[in-house]
Amino acid sequence: MVIIVATVGVDLLFAIAAFLLERHSQQTEIKTFGSAVFWTTTQLLTVSSQIKNPISVGGRVLDVFMEIYAITVIAALAGALGSFLQKRGQEVDDEAQIGARRRSCG
Repeated sequence: MVIIVATVGVDLLFAIAAFLLERHSQQTEIKTFGSAVFWTTTQLLTVSSQIKNPISVGGRVLDVFMEIYAITVIAALAGALGSFLQKRGQEVDDEAQIGARRRSCG
């Protein structure tokens, strides 16, 4: 839940930054705050969008940081899930060994 709230906050902050960095650039498609929110959300969720990549240097740097954030969140979630499954598997194995010992002793 914390990651979801943090990502929504990051999405809004990046949208504000994208809007401020791109709105006056020639040939950009990020002219409104709504298009900035759409672009940042699709970048964070899918690593692509129908809107062309940023034109300004600041917008491009922002895009790189957004990609780093998105990849880091996905890697952290995958690591947490893998750790949980490994720990749970070990607990099941331990319980099976304890049950086997009890049956052999009794």
